[in-house]
Amino acid sequence: MNLSFPILKNYTYLNTANSGLLSTNLAAWRNKHDEAFMAGGSIFRMENLPLIDELRNNISRIFGSKPENTFLVQNFSVGFNTLLSGLDKNHRFLLLEEEYPSVSYPVISMGFDHHTINIDENLEDNIIKAIDAFKPTIFAFSMVQYISGLRMDDDFIQKLKSTYPNLLLIGDGTQFLGTVDFNFEKSGLDALLGSGYKWLLGGYGNGYVFLSDQMKAAIYMKNKLAALPAAPFLKGKDHLSMCFEPGHLDSLNFGTLNESLNYLDAIGFDWIEKTNQTRCDKARLELSSRGLIPDWMLNRKYQSTIMSLPLEQKTVDKLAAAKILCSPRGTGTRISFHFYNTEEDLDKLLEVLDQS
Repeated sequence: MNLSFPILKNYTYLNTANSGLLSTNLAAWRNKHDEAFMAGGSIFRMENLPLIDELRNNISRIFGSKPENTFLVQNFSVGFNTLLSGLDKNHRFLLLEEEYPSVSYPVISMGFDHHTINIDENLEDNIIKAIDAFKPTIFAFSMVQYISGLRMDDDFIQKLKSTYPNLLLIGDGTQFLGTVDFNFEKSGLDALLGSGYKWLLGGYGNGYVFLSDQMKAAIYMKNKLAALPAAPFLKGKDHLSMCFEPGHLDSLNFGTLNESLNYLDAIGFDWIEKTNQTRCDKARLELSSRGLIPDWMLNRKYQSTIMSLPLEQKTVDKLAAAKILCSPRGTGTRISFHFYNTEEDLDKLLEVLDQS
C-alpha cells in the first residue's frame, strides 16, 4: 500500500476526513493527460469528451443512481447551491446543529424557513418530534457529521421516507461515499451530493449529484420555463444538466475521479467497508476504554470512519511530533481511518495517547 501512497512511508495518516490521498498511479495518469493536452490542444479535448459520460455511467453504476438523474459538479457546494436555487422558496427545512456550514449556510442565507435539531443520544426521536411539530418539507443533513463523526442510521433514513413520503431527504455524502458499499436508489434519499476529494480519493475539483425522480420533479418545473438552446454542441442536454453542468467540465479533474473509481471498484467497496469497519470498531473500543468516546456514540448501530477526541493541547502536540496527521475540528481532535490504514497506525496512535 505504501507503494501506491508514498505519504504513508513518512506519516501515520489519520486525516482522510480532511483530504484523501493521491496515488502514484493517479499522478502518472494526470501527467499523461496534461502531456497529451499540451501536444493535442483542441484535438485532445474533442477526443476526451466521452470521458465525462463514462464517469457519469461509472459512478451511477457503482452507487445505484440512474444515469439520467446523475450530474457532475465541481464540489458539493456548487451542487447544493444549484439544487436550492431550483426549489420553491416556500420549502421548510429541517437542519442539524453543528452541521457542516456548506449545508446550513446556503439554506439560511437564501431565506428558507428552517428549524434546527440538537444532536445527542436521542437524535432519531428528536427528528421525529421536530417533523411532527415543525412540518418541514425538506430534511437536509450530512450522512456523516464532519466534527463528531456521527453517521446517520441507514434504517432510520428508510423509515423516515416510508413514514413521510412527501418529505424530501437531502444528504451530503462527502464524508460518507467511498467508505461503504452504497446504493442510492435503495437508500430512501431523494438527493445525495458530495465532493470526490476525500474518501473517493479523486483529488479536488470534482463532485456528484444523485437525484430521485421525486426530487427531480420538485426542481424540474422551475428550470424548464425557458426553451433549451439549439446550439449543436449542447445537443442532448436537458434543463437540469444546463443548470448543474453549465459550461465546460474539466477532463483532468473528472478524469481523476473516474480513474480513482475504477481503482476502488476493482478493490471492491464491500471489502473497503468491511476493512474500514473492522479497523474503526477496534479503534472505538480502545478509545472508549480511555474515556475518549462517549458511550452513546459507541452504541450506535451504524458507525462512520471518523472519531472526535477531547485532547489537551500537549497531547495534540505529541501527535504532531510523532508525525500522526489529524485535524482540529470543533472542540476536539478529529481522526479518521480508511482502508489503507493498518493495525500499526492504530497502535502508534494509542501509544502516544497512553504516554499523555
